[in-house]
Amino acid sequence: MDLLDKFSKIKLLVFDMDGVLTNGKLLIHPDGNWLREMDIKDGYALRMAQQMGFTVAVVSGSNSAPVEQRLNYLGINRVYQNVKNKSVVIESLMKDLSVQKEEILFMGDDIPDLLAFHVVGLPTCPSDASSDVLSASVYISPRKGGEGCVRDVIEKVLKSQNKWKMDNLTSST
Repeated sequence: MDLLDKFSKIKLLVFDMDGVLTNGKLLIHPDGNWLREMDIKDGYALRMAQQMGFTVAVVSGSNSAPVEQRLNYLGINRVYQNVKNKSVVIESLMKDLSVQKEEILFMGDDIPDLLAFHVVGLPTCPSDASSDVLSASVYISPRKGGEGCVRDVIEKVLKSQNKWKMDNLTSST
């Protein structure tokens, strides 16, 4: 099966937060809060995927109320934080949503994501992922974490399924 075939089978998109949806950098605010950056183009693609009928989930080992608020604003209500073993959450989603391994794309960037790679059909990563994750990925986005890697894989999934459409989409990102 070639790579394009793998993208064409995807129904569930699962993303890590830090280093994938964000650039992995933290700005420590004087009040103790950690500030993160996200790419608005990733946000648009996340919204488009949902409007085209895909399920999107975020599974993270960390915790950020502002990031969860942003994800909820984009319509993502499957946000799992403080997760020690991401594969357990993904396996639970598989059962709840009745999807098969080959219908799941996961994008991660670091060592804690490797267990999740074993339970999905299409393990992916941003170009700046750790060397172990780069080696284990079926697809490596040319984009860095927090800089369009999420948009890249969503475009590939939607285009491979002829669902990359420009009409009737909500533009609020």
